[in-house]
Amino acid sequence: MTTGDIRPRSGDDNTRFRLTVVDQALRLFAEKGYEATTVEEIAEAAGISRRTFFRQFRSKEDVIFADHESQLAQAAEFLGASRGDPWETVCEAVVQVFERFTQWREIAERRYHVVRRVPALREREIVTVFRYERLFTDYLRDRLPEVPDLARVQYTAAVTATHNYLLRRMVRGESDAGAADLRVELAAIPRGAGRRAGADELVVAVFPRDTPPRQVADLVARKLGSL
Repeated sequence: MTTGDIRPRSGDDNTRFRLTVVDQALRLFAEKGYEATTVEEIAEAAGISRRTFFRQFRSKEDVIFADHESQLAQAAEFLGASRGDPWETVCEAVVQVFERFTQWREIAERRYHVVRRVPALREREIVTVFRYERLFTDYLRDRLPEVPDLARVQYTAAVTATHNYLLRRMVRGESDAGAADLRVELAAIPRGAGRRAGADELVVAVFPRDTPPRQVADLVARKLGSL
């Protein structure tokens, strides 16, 4: 064991511990390259032993995406505790993920540049993104069983892609979009099935006061049918 070996604890302490290791690993990957960096070097930089490293991470690859494990766990906990509108709940879970990434912005930036250079890591990133989609889709399946499955899958794919688009622009220094901007974009994504272009538009009909109700109904029905 190295001198001053840092041992992980539970809850927030464990999250901070893991983020410290992730941060040091990504720094080394950026400086020396992913393949050239050893587990021993990561452990030394983080102030832990090799044994402690492997108690928390299975490999160098796991270190790169370790904060995602915490993100997924927190998102699952939030979804499980929520009793509000399921569509809104998914949006809020996505926003919370985004906000935590902005708090760990340097880690997100380093990972982006490291992953871009290693094909195997890009594949792992795709799998990680799918885990978010699956978490949100499973939640909607449980809370909205009457909604067609394709509609649920389309929705979770859209919200995840929107999150990732804004996050990538942020880590590349192309945008300072925040949680409020993400909420606006998520609110524009259609929810559920059966919607078509223009379905959310407000239709206003004006008739003379003495128009018979039956005639009003017939005229409205014919006009709506032609939209």
